[in-house]
Amino acid sequence: MEDGAAAMAWYESFRGQVVVVTGASSGIGRATALAFAAAGARVVLIARRRDMLDDVASLARQSGAEALVVPADVTERAQVQAAFATVDDRFGRVDVVVNNAGILLPATVLELDPADLDRMLRVNLFGALFVMQESVRRMRARKRGCVVNVASLAGRRGVSPLGGYCASKFALVGLTEALRTELHGEPVHVALVMPGVVETPMVDAMSADPEFLELWPNSLNMPPSWVVWAVFAAARFQLVEVSVPPGAAALEKLAALAPGVADNVVHWAKQLSRWLAAGSRG
Repeated sequence: MEDGAAAMAWYESFRGQVVVVTGASSGIGRATALAFAAAGARVVLIARRRDMLDDVASLARQSGAEALVVPADVTERAQVQAAFATVDDRFGRVDVVVNNAGILLPATVLELDPADLDRMLRVNLFGALFVMQESVRRMRARKRGCVVNVASLAGRRGVSPLGGYCASKFALVGLTEALRTELHGEPVHVALVMPGVVETPMVDAMSADPEFLELWPNSLNMPPSWVVWAVFAAARFQLVEVSVPPGAAALEKLAALAPGVADNVVHWAKQLSRWLAAGSRG
């Protein structure tokens, strides 16, 4: 009972805070925005599609939260600047930013279309950069705030057929770590949340790719709520990096110590996935 009360206390510590979520129209972003709304935060929803954002805002308001819909393409710096200017006009501050917008276009490295890699870099890296620049500038002026960048375990270990996606997330991890060193000693916190494979429309769209299913069968996908709790923990307790699920970073650590062994682990994981898939069909 006491543990439940403590969890509720830190969950509700976001009450009244202004929380900006990018990629808020679906998947992890949608779940995160609704969780902050349920905690009493004032949520700012940023994504390209207004109709989907309006649906999320409607659900957020049903929980009694204030929700601001700001349609914007994070790959366009001017639109990101305009979005944060809108937040300034409405709330006058930003307390937490969840930098979540992202896309995934699977392909092997040898078949990767440079145009697809460019799209992923524009959203996953440049979009995150523009949001960080706008949010940190405001947080520095107020001497408080937290940015949570949602990267991926694929940003620590390259796997096929996600070479381009891994490249974009590796870059985001490096950018985040560099920013953290720039802000060392300042009262602005920057965190990384590193999920594995999550049940989202983005991942569902990859279900037709047999190579991806060999790497990671759908039955092993985790719900977005796991990532939401990681975001809450990173923001509330100023954690530097949170991997989801717990222990999922083991391969990353193994890869740092013995990359060849990690390659073999990935290979045998694929073989196991094929065996499980064949068993389920049989």
